[in-house]
Amino acid sequence: MRFTIDAIDAGSAARAATLRTATTTVATPAFMPVGTRGSVRTQAPSQVAALGARMLLANTYHLVQRPGLDVLRRVGGLARWIGWDGAILTDSGGFQVYSLAHACTIDDAGARFRPHRDGPIVTLTPESAIAAQEVIGSDVMMVLDQCVATTSDRATTAAAMARTHAWARRSLAARTGDRALFAIVQGGGFADLRRESADALVAIAGFDGYAIGGLAVGEPRAEREALTAEVTGRLPIDRPRYLMGVGTPIDLLEGVRRGVDLFDCILPTALAQQGVAFTSLGKVELRRAAHQVDDGPLDPACGCEACARLPRSYLHHLIKAAEPTGWALIAGHNLRFYVGLMATIRAAIVAGRFAALYDELAPRLAAEDPTHPPGPPPQPRRARATTRGGFAIDADADGRGRMRHVASGEVMHSVNDPDAEAAALYVAQPRAIARALDGAQAGAPLVVWDVGLGAAHNAMALVRALDDATAGHGAVELVSFERDLDALALALAHPRAFPHLRHPAPHRLLARDRFERAGLTWTLVRGDLLERLADAPAPDVIWWDPFSAKVDGGLWTRAAFAAVAARLTRPCELVTYSRSTAVRAALLAAGFHVARGVASGPKPETTLALHGVAAAALAGYALLDAGWLAQRARSTAAYPSDVVVADRAAFDARIAAHPQFARPDG
Repeated sequence: MRFTIDAIDAGSAARAATLRTATTTVATPAFMPVGTRGSVRTQAPSQVAALGARMLLANTYHLVQRPGLDVLRRVGGLARWIGWDGAILTDSGGFQVYSLAHACTIDDAGARFRPHRDGPIVTLTPESAIAAQEVIGSDVMMVLDQCVATTSDRATTAAAMARTHAWARRSLAARTGDRALFAIVQGGGFADLRRESADALVAIAGFDGYAIGGLAVGEPRAEREALTAEVTGRLPIDRPRYLMGVGTPIDLLEGVRRGVDLFDCILPTALAQQGVAFTSLGKVELRRAAHQVDDGPLDPACGCEACARLPRSYLHHLIKAAEPTGWALIAGHNLRFYVGLMATIRAAIVAGRFAALYDELAPRLAAEDPTHPPGPPPQPRRARATTRGGFAIDADADGRGRMRHVASGEVMHSVNDPDAEAAALYVAQPRAIARALDGAQAGAPLVVWDVGLGAAHNAMALVRALDDATAGHGAVELVSFERDLDALALALAHPRAFPHLRHPAPHRLLARDRFERAGLTWTLVRGDLLERLADAPAPDVIWWDPFSAKVDGGLWTRAAFAAVAARLTRPCELVTYSRSTAVRAALLAAGFHVARGVASGPKPETTLALHGVAAAALAGYALLDAGWLAQRARSTAAYPSDVVVADRAAFDARIAAHPQFARPDG
């Protein structure tokens, strides 16, 4: 691959360049239509080529699954198979580590997915991702990276960034030919980590270009633009820069202004299905009733079939009737608009008039359906209360809410992302839940006890994982115990601050104490847990997530865990965020086997307790060993609050005699 700068704007970082591959020449800045599985939705390759696009994006993860590398090897690569004479850039599958987190486990070796309940595990490593892209025949390959949400805490983000750098080195070493390879800058929403990531990757010799990943995943536009500028200013001027997954037309204009050369996004085709068209006058939403009687053209400046021959009223009809023809027509228009926009921007850079073009385009590209604007703005609503009962909402800088217990001053999830913790700790970790999500569970429903419903982060993580199970899931009965529902009621009244609750399930649960759909029953048990244990079926999994030891001290005692153990009638996994020595001791004394759980936020480990699990299966867990006993002996907080001084010797003896410390590896 060769990359030549043709012109640079005097007043910004915008630049025009020429990227030459073995198969074609791409004039940049350029937009790449997305052909995830080797097909741009609703558009034949010849139609895409006729628009002027010279490079497509395809996805390694999806192509590995179907049609599979054997097919692609037999047919001589993707471009030949689909009749495409342009270039192909392939994403490595790193974004699926983020978007399919419920079906993915990740470690330093790579990522493992089980996309279908009866299907094989799909493994991606830096080496296998490169090998797959070489079979696909990519002109430009991407390293495997770990993408995290821009709302992730600093420790999670930094760890993912470090793993991305290590994988980049391995990807570079795995390349066997002369196909171009791009590194991917990560760092989440932290500007200093973005700078660190860019510098670290530039210091590794051998990359042909650089991508900026982990953006366009929900962060505000201004933040995305600022982070993009932080990165492009540190990348080599003689290598192409690619902003992954971005975005709307105004996003493309702003990205070019900050020095980006390549873009891709599913929006032109995905939003076309909903009747959204991007035009020279701004965004048009054809589903709106105003277009039912509008016989004017979709975009008077466009010559595509949708604009030149058909009125908006007909396009409105096609979309309302869910006719595939409407989707195809609008998708073709949108792609033509995107490709043409980039050509217009490039011409302005070369002519030295990008600043004037920017001033002209920016307000139009950001406009919302200017031909049929919405009615008068709604009257401002009365501010909703941010306190209820004993709880108050603390908002982050990005508007995300955290629940604060007023009397104690403690904030729920003050240092980590509650949704990330819920997905990793409470949904992905228990093996019984994994079996249910894969559809491998047989017989009676999986019963999950949710102890400490709070703002329902854990429960909703499971509900959404079940909703997203692509090939169906086993029956699940979720039972939430809560004595104070003010936190949930307050969170439901503030959907912007608690977006995880934008689902009918928690609203119905609070109103009726029950939510049901096929394969899922969610029941609310109001009152004190220890008084209501008999009112719920025996669990397979327990989420032990009371607010805190300070607020719910009675639930962190030996007696509480013993009462729960007495209720268990089948093998059970208990998961909790705590790694307290006293809590682990209380669990051991109650008869649980206790293991180290996955990390969560700044905590390097949590706690996973097991009851009734077969001895052979216990070997697969990181059980506490003699080293932990020695550590406990030095601890100044080794006893739960209900173990008085006179009982400590007997308590110590009970723990020392626990079967897990008599194991050969204990």
